[in-house]
Amino acid sequence: MELWNSSLGSSFILMGILNDSGSPELLCATIAVLYMLALTSNGLLLLVITMDVRLHVPMYLLLRQLSLMDLLFTSVVTPKALVDFLHQENTISFGGSALQMFLVLTLGGAEDLLLAFMAYDKYVAICHPLNYMVLMRPRVCWLMVVTSWILASLSALGHTLYSIHFPFCMSREIRHLLCEIPPLLKLACADTSRYELMVYVTGVTFLLLPLSVIVASYILILFTILYVPSKEGRQKALVTCSSHLTVAGMFYGAATFMYVLPRSFHSPKQDNIISVFYTIITPALNPLIYSLRNKEVMGALRRILGRYMLLTPFTL
Repeated sequence: MELWNSSLGSSFILMGILNDSGSPELLCATIAVLYMLALTSNGLLLLVITMDVRLHVPMYLLLRQLSLMDLLFTSVVTPKALVDFLHQENTISFGGSALQMFLVLTLGGAEDLLLAFMAYDKYVAICHPLNYMVLMRPRVCWLMVVTSWILASLSALGHTLYSIHFPFCMSREIRHLLCEIPPLLKLACADTSRYELMVYVTGVTFLLLPLSVIVASYILILFTILYVPSKEGRQKALVTCSSHLTVAGMFYGAATFMYVLPRSFHSPKQDNIISVFYTIITPALNPLIYSLRNKEVMGALRRILGRYMLLTPFTL
């Protein structure tokens, strides 16, 4: 089979879920609505946490970073998928595919680590409330955020550079919504088995270590809640943790399906569906999950909207 070099002049063709759908126009409209919901909800959450000084506490500092990651994550993938469908042009340059892969891996890895740090924050708040402001002081919070970004970007850079060094075949069709390692390696005209094993090992490690922190944190939280004397106290603690558990469950479920399960357990079509879930649906739902049941966030939103209404002059 003829090879083509991975030069900047080469390009891939993204054959995403819109191309394989029976009703592509309806699916395109749905994805557009979900993207607007993700932009609006994450943007509002970022605005509320930034403007309301009552929310300038460790928990909301980490939540603001999660909203930022979700906003960037979906914006890396969704606009291009929609524009490509509307223009009937699904090509992406070699440099563009490498950039998209790097950004997706960075944002996904950073969110992976951040969710573990958020679980630790819940653990400290419930199990060690008197030492919370010491253990979660601003310097520690920013260290968590910076660590998430740096480790994720270094891992993403290594995987991106190694993935694009392979020679690729004349078939340039990536049967996926975006440029990710597993579908891209299927086009390589070289033995990628060792690298695929390394991707699997690093993926499992990158997922299981933070997941272990989350599980351990909630086991300790559960034991602490059992000794809380009041029913209201137990209920408040459970409500506080439920939002994070829901978001973490959606994230790790999709990531496990994509990067941990062997290829024989999922088809390209299933991978496409899962990619829509974690790049479009999850970023739209996360801020709603965190804010709708959070009285502090909703109260801050009402205060900001009320302040804006008072400052805006009424015009006839």
